[in-house]
Amino acid sequence: MTSPLTKPEISSGTLIDNRYTIQKLLGQGGLGRTYLAFDTRRFNEPCVLKEFAPIGTGQSGLEKCRDLFKKEAKILHQLQHPQIPKFLACFEGDGRLFLVQEYIDGQTYSNLLQKLQQQRQNFSQSEVINWLKNLLLVLEYIHEHNIIHRDISPDNVMLPNNKNLPVLIDFGVGKQIAAEQNNTINSDQTTFVGKMSLVGKVGYAPREQISLGLCSPSSDLYALGVTAVVLLTGRDPSLLMDRYSLEWKWRLYSHVSDAFAQVLDKMLADTPQKRYQTAKEVFTDLQCLKPEELQGTMNNLPSAEFVTELYPSELKTPDTVSQLEVNFDMPKLHSSEFKTPDTVSQFDMPITPQTSQIQPINSLEPKFIMRCQQQLAYHIGPIASLIIEEILAETPDISPDEFVKLLAREIHDLQAAFEFQQSFFGDY
Repeated sequence: MTSPLTKPEISSGTLIDNRYTIQKLLGQGGLGRTYLAFDTRRFNEPCVLKEFAPIGTGQSGLEKCRDLFKKEAKILHQLQHPQIPKFLACFEGDGRLFLVQEYIDGQTYSNLLQKLQQQRQNFSQSEVINWLKNLLLVLEYIHEHNIIHRDISPDNVMLPNNKNLPVLIDFGVGKQIAAEQNNTINSDQTTFVGKMSLVGKVGYAPREQISLGLCSPSSDLYALGVTAVVLLTGRDPSLLMDRYSLEWKWRLYSHVSDAFAQVLDKMLADTPQKRYQTAKEVFTDLQCLKPEELQGTMNNLPSAEFVTELYPSELKTPDTVSQLEVNFDMPKLHSSEFKTPDTVSQFDMPITPQTSQIQPINSLEPKFIMRCQQQLAYHIGPIASLIIEEILAETPDISPDEFVKLLAREIHDLQAAFEFQQSFFGDY
């Protein structure tokens, strides 16, 4: 089959598979292009046509990419939820691979927030609580299917026109993780933890995803929590976190009850183990919030008018972006005042996990060291890589058993530390 690398952009008016009429190119990245198309067999209904065309890979790499493409098709096919775009078709033609998805006609929450800020407002506490509840049901659904979204942000949640429920969009190649994809994590974690994260938006994705490539349901919950505080405050995540202590300071810019703030803070915990582990846990805590708890807001907070007066244009989001325009990381136009890190996607520029910096200087196998780092990071966060480097440097002749025991001491929860050790002793 001819390599997709040699295929030019499909021009407007081209009929694909004797069915889909290309209207225009919506975006492209390292693994493909996204088009707006009309389905001639469904009364010219608009749809999203994804062309899979990886750039800069050899033949062996191309075959692996085809496997990813087929895997995505199977994953998308199994998702049947009113708040997820429908998977419509998958086919190959003229040496190209295509996916067809439902077109969501509406606005992203980036755009909705921008419109509110033009009226000197942000989303209210009650609006964000209802928004969270609706999306937590979606996350519970995809996590039950062993899928992690990995790229939740205001740009990837839409409100369809004339509807009330938010829709989670941009399930792309490489974003999904199934249990069989991970061979280096113990059996208790294989369902949800991925070996490498090649997607994620800086500021929204947690540190273990950006630095170590670790993803779990709790990393989706973290990104959902960040998105919630952005809707509440109208500020970019980089402006809500102390750059030195890495502590969230979002409470200073929003009127919310302390009870609700505690739920958000737990979603935003830096260490994965300290976060909520399932969407159902978050939903339950939100349901338990009492009306009197939600009425009392925290003291000593600047008013919404004061905050918008100080920061009227720090959050300038793109114009209305449909599901069509965000797939494959289409470049987004931001004002110079909104300093938002670029979305890092597998379709654009993969993040290199920091785990590659560890250079074993003893007899321990690199695969074993990597496994230790990934499991330790689950309990104590990205600092795991530094601890491992120090131990390897100070005790170059350490045995696998002693190495695991030293790492277990860094885990403060005794039961978790015990289980951490037990997961290795059967292998070495």
